[in-house]
Amino acid sequence: MTETIKNILDRNSCRGFSDVPLTDEQVKALVEAALAAPSGRNTQPWHLTVVTYKSLIDEMDKECIELIKADENQEYYNMIMQRGGKVLYNAPCCMVISVNDSTWAQIDSGIMCQNIAIAAQSMGLGSCIIGMLKGALVGPKSAELKKRLQFPEGYEFAIAVIVGNVVKDKPPHELDFNKVSYVS
Repeated sequence: MTETIKNILDRNSCRGFSDVPLTDEQVKALVEAALAAPSGRNTQPWHLTVVTYKSLIDEMDKECIELIKADENQEYYNMIMQRGGKVLYNAPCCMVISVNDSTWAQIDSGIMCQNIAIAAQSMGLGSCIIGMLKGALVGPKSAELKKRLQFPEGYEFAIAVIVGNVVKDKPPHELDFNKVSYVS
């Protein structure tokens, strides 16, 4: 088995990070992996915002929790609270991908996101792909947050990846081969 496939199979969604910040070299490697992602016709419809400013990460987390709490789905809110009341799990780095409105932008951002997650795994870091951040970026503080995250004009939130040193680990999910069909 190649090291790349091993990293893919070993990766899990980390929900517990240490307070240790990433090094500049780690951040640079993650950014390079992100920017190496392929995109349809090489349009690169994304913008990557790397947030290591802990108070901004905490502010986005709090905004997400408040919006989840205000939602009708209290079961979901309770699940989040049982996990420690965080959606960004105290990660020291949040990589936010915003995109323009081109046809394949959402798919291309997913590819970029996966590059970040696999690169983090290969570096011995944990990661978690976060869609919930969208709540904070469409809620009452969205204009302010988009400005602080330096979204280009006309770009909207696509997905985020939080990255850091693992404190709480879990095994990767089991592979479900019932989700596969073979056509020969």
